Amino acid sequence: MRIRKLFKFENAHIVRNCSSERCKHSIHGHSYQIELILEATRLDHGQMVYDFGLLKSSIKDIIDSFDHAICFWNKDDPEYVAACKKFSARWISLPVSPSAEQFSRVIFFWAQEILRQTQMQNGEADVSVYSVIAHETATGYAQCFADDVANAQMGKLVLEDFEFSEQVRAEWTDSELYAKLIRGESFTNPTVTMQVQTEQVQPNV
Repeated sequence: MRIRKLFKFENAHIVRNCSSERCKHSIHGHSYQIELILEATRLDHGQMVYDFGLLKSSIKDIIDSFDHAICFWNKDDPEYVAACKKFSARWISLPVSPSAEQFSRVIFFWAQEILRQTQMQNGEADVSVYSVIAHETATGYAQCFADDVANAQMGKLVLEDFEFSEQVRAEWTDSELYAKLIRGESFTNPTVTMQVQTEQVQPNV
């Protein structure tokens, strides 16, 4: 079964090497809508794939990093990168181009890593990211699947290769969020008191 959670943010970028003259030479922005689609083969004690409320913590914080921020490819002109850092309090340095395609890959990658390091407390099982859709405009979006994240031809994604501005980190619920992710520390979901006793059927082996 699959569930979908919608996130929104405003972001600015330049997409170097693209075909559009305006996009590759001028800073511009978009109102992004991100569809995060999770899946699992069984339900938790609340009979959910994953409680939507849990997505309002670390995963929401990391996606919200993009809001009112400028994103740049860390291979871009050093003078441009320095200007982004100097004149914007909120910025993200990416190891890939800040295109809609890469936004969908990056958000998939981050969300999946957070889920992998999350200690579940309510009977959740094999919850994973199925897909991420990044709507850049009303008429265009990019959709990412697990194979795309692992595809080195699309750019290797490594946790250590991302950098967030001090202001972005300060606005997270936990300013150490990404550092903990890099260190492999656990994110623990809240404990749940059972109000109705349930019996989970074990999958066939």
